[in-house]
Amino acid sequence: MKIIRFTNGFNIEYGIIDGDMIQGLAGPPYDGIKLTHSFYRPTDTRLLAPCMPSKIVALGVNYRSHGEEMSHRIPSEPLIFLKPPTAVIGHEDKIIYPPSSERVDYEGELGVVIKSLARNISKKDAPDYILGYTCVNDVTARDIQARDKQWTRAKGFDTFAPIGPCIETELDPSNLALETRLNGEIKQKTSTSELIFPVYELVSFISRVMTLLPGDVIATGTTSGIGPMQPGDIVEVTIENIGTLRNYVARPE
Repeated sequence: MKIIRFTNGFNIEYGIIDGDMIQGLAGPPYDGIKLTHSFYRPTDTRLLAPCMPSKIVALGVNYRSHGEEMSHRIPSEPLIFLKPPTAVIGHEDKIIYPPSSERVDYEGELGVVIKSLARNISKKDAPDYILGYTCVNDVTARDIQARDKQWTRAKGFDTFAPIGPCIETELDPSNLALETRLNGEIKQKTSTSELIFPVYELVSFISRVMTLLPGDVIATGTTSGIGPMQPGDIVEVTIENIGTLRNYVARPE
């Protein structure tokens, strides 16, 4: 099932993709899927980020190939950091290139969307707390990251967390093909089977550090092939059985 969040020009709603139509939901999907009798044509709607997390918990160096290209030591336990909810944008939205940076990079990643409050859960129970999976672009001001020696500012700018286009609920996250394209050219290509710390282990680990709330997103880390984007570029993150998250890079208006 593919869950989306959208606007019809008047209201913001959740829905599911049903063939060539969107069927509305009675409310957020975290307490169960409650279908309505409302149907919408996709051409009459605009997709929004499929969830509005209280936080995005992101992973650093969770693919060996990325650690090698960045000359980072492979961590012995998950290396986590936070991106603020104000960074979230949706499919087809603009990534705004901040004037304070001279290098802004794409990082295509699998996103995990939390279904219910998770605190101190086991790896075995982790699937029960997951609503589904989505595409994430962990946009990074690489030059600022190097200057600051920590990642909050470099990864926290408004528009630096594209998420979408949907949440796929019926998915095994252990072996999904993922690729990132810049202006149609493949830049990153991997499988989630290459994750150093796989999804269920991450959910358990993070829940023992901080409480995860419904709608929170875990960005599971990026593979090798990161690189800069420029205003005017189009960046796409595609994950098997989820779809493609597409965004446009632009200067501030």
